[in-house]
Amino acid sequence: MSDRGVADLWERQSHESPQAFEAFAAYQDLGPARSVTKVARELDKSGALVGRWSRQFAWVMRATAYDWEQDRLFLAEQAQARREIARRHSKLAQAVQSKAVARLQTLDPRELTPSELLRYIQVAAEIERRAVGEAPVAGTVEDQDQGADVKALTDEERQARMLHFRRELERRLSEGAQ
Repeated sequence: MSDRGVADLWERQSHESPQAFEAFAAYQDLGPARSVTKVARELDKSGALVGRWSRQFAWVMRATAYDWEQDRLFLAEQAQARREIARRHSKLAQAVQSKAVARLQTLDPRELTPSELLRYIQVAAEIERRAVGEAPVAGTVEDQDQGADVKALTDEERQARMLHFRRELERRLSEGAQ
């Protein structure tokens, strides 16, 4: 085993011949299906010789250390990719939000249909809830109305629904203020 540390266990070890290291590299490259017999066959060496090298130079431990290092590197790459995606999505979301806010500021609420107003309230409540780390609650206004055809409602039904949403929003706002 090398005195340089765990990170280089899969490198050529002191006193390991080039031929023994070549055999180890072949063993390591076989992955989960690795075996001394396969290496002996692949390199046209005797099984006894390859077995001796494997024991003498701790191939199983070294290959396991290599596998762990590869897994660690892969997980680090995945974490970095997730961070980059999150940054990219955040920038995109900010750009979309600024466009949406600019457009919302030009809207006259009196020109919105009840279903449009209802949807704005639903989306705003959902964004607010997620911004503070809450998941959508089953049975809430948003849950009940997914896919609802608001256009098919009568004016009285829309008004009743709006009143319900307003009360729900007021209740949530008062809960949030506490």
